[in-house]
This record gives sequence, structure tokens and C-alpha cells, in this order.
Amino acid sequence: MAGGWTIWRYRRRFRIGARGYCVTMRARSDGLWSELREDEGDSVLATDHTPISGPDAVRNHRLAAPLPGGRLLEVDAGYISALDTGIAVFLDGTPIHQSHPGRTIAYPEKYREAAMSMQGGSIGETIRSEWNSEMEKSRAEDDGLDYGAYKRNAIPLSVDIALGLLFFVIAKLTDLTTAAIVGAAIGLLLLVIQRLSKIDLLGGLALFGIAIMLLSATIAWLFQSDDAIKYRTTGIGLFSASLFLADGIAGGGRLAKRLALYLPYKDIDPARLGIGMGLLGIVMAGLNYAVATLFSTDTWLFYTTFVDFFLGMALILLVFRYARGEMLRDLAPHYRKDRA
Repeated sequence: MAGGWTIWRYRRRFRIGARGYCVTMRARSDGLWSELREDEGDSVLATDHTPISGPDAVRNHRLAAPLPGGRLLEVDAGYISALDTGIAVFLDGTPIHQSHPGRTIAYPEKYREAAMSMQGGSIGETIRSEWNSEMEKSRAEDDGLDYGAYKRNAIPLSVDIALGLLFFVIAKLTDLTTAAIVGAAIGLLLLVIQRLSKIDLLGGLALFGIAIMLLSATIAWLFQSDDAIKYRTTGIGLFSASLFLADGIAGGGRLAKRLALYLPYKDIDPARLGIGMGLLGIVMAGLNYAVATLFSTDTWLFYTTFVDFFLGMALILLVFRYARGEMLRDLAPHYRKDRA
């Protein structure tokens, strides 16, 4: 199996007579990987792989292997939703098993076009490709960007991603309460290191972020409940959103202005940035509440570690467009910055 890290693993078992088989699918940072094995054997009967983006990303996997006696076993495997996979098993072309009867095994239609249009063999390569494309477009359209900000903020962004992955791992190995408390403790340690080393590890809102982490850990320690951990994200998200909204309505002179210092835009309006971040916080808090209420703890953990991050990154681009006045210019062609 090529390089990349496993995000989630799915196992789908079935039987043919007295023999048991298992299809293992791994959603990885470089695509979806699948393999077919017999339960009592160590050898892999068939494998397949699709990249995370590009035209080949949206096809189903086809696992085929001859059985003793000359019969042909075929398995159709792939996504049945954004977060789940399924299989359909055929013996000599005749369907004999479905992991999710009535469900269609196909790449989700609403993500198909986006996956086919993106280029790159892994999540990192895809993001870099799309980011570089956007940067080239921005350079061609205007000079309102400070490209040095990306290099300056590489460490805080890497630390933020590492903390999210650490929360995921600790929560899987122990529980959500322990993960929240350990996360807050590490955040405090990083803040101390930042003060002593003068290296920016936590970004422009370090104290604000640490305060939120401490509040989160306090809730985890007081209630000692997985549900409390899941819903605290919504509660704290709404609290943070209200602070940004209030700051934006007041002119963006505090939180929004501090955040703007770490963004690559020269023409950003702190007031609109504060309002946009507040509205984004409300949306993300609502989505967290919906996932925590409607799905299992494992699904919520996957969402809050991976899906939430990339969804937030996509939506925050809209906030930046609003803060720079681009959305207003789109709505009113004669809009001018001096009227903002």
C-alpha cells in the first residue's frame, strides 16, 4: 500500500457456504483502498485503489477472485454516503449478498463533480494544487494579498492540525473527556513555550484559543460525559461566535483586528471580518449539534476531526470575500471600496 495515513477503516463480511470472507476498505489521505481476504487465510485475494481526486476517484472498486471449483467471486465496493461504504457480492454473475440492501453503491453525486475536477494524489497535494490555482488567479486579478503571511503562519497552522489529530487519537484510545483535558494541558504548555521561545506557535488569537480550550476542559471534567463533550463544541462555538459578532458590530477593533494581522489580505475590513466569523461560528455550531444528535459518537469524532476542518476552511473563504468587499462588488457592480 502506498504512502498516506488512514482516516477510517471499514470491514464488510459475508459468507459463501461454509467459507467466510471479508472486504476491508480504508479511506486514506491518498484515496480509497480495498482488499478481499478469506477469513481463514492470510493471502489477499484481490485489491483495488482509487485516488482521492481526479476522474478515477469516483468509480466503484471491483474485486474479483476465482474460487475452488472454478467459480468466480466478484465484489462491487464503494461509498454509499459521504461517511459510509458498502459492498455487493456476486457469484458467477449472480448477486448473493448486499451489505446495505436497497442502497446504491456509488460516489455521492453532490461531491462527484468536485472530486473529478480536482487534481492531486493525496489530500495534501489536492489542497496545494487548489491553493496554488487560487493564488495564481488572485495575482492576476489584484495585488491585495500579502503572500508572506502564508510562510509566517505555517507553524501555527501545523500545530492546529496536530492538536486536532492528537484529540482524535486520544479519544479513540481512551475517551472524549481525557482527550479534552489533555488537549487543554498541551495548549497551555505550548503557550508557555511560545512566551519563552518567542516563536509563534498558536497564531494571533493564542490567549483567546487557550481560554476556550480551558473552558472546554472544565466542562469535560465537571460533567464526565461523552454527550457533554460533543455538545460543548456547540455551546462554546456559539459563545465564541457571539464574541466575534459583538466585536464586528462594534467595528472589529479587538478580536477581528487581531485575527486580520495573521491573514494575507491587505484590504480586509475588521468589522465585516468580525461579523463574518460570528456567522460562520453559528453555522458550524449548528452543524456540530446536528451531527452529535443524529449520529454515533464515532461518526461525530470523525466529523469534528476531519470533515469539520475542511468544511470550515471552505466556508471561511466566503467570510474573507465578504470581509474584503468582494461579495458586495459582485452584487453591486458599481460598488467602490471607499463606500464600504
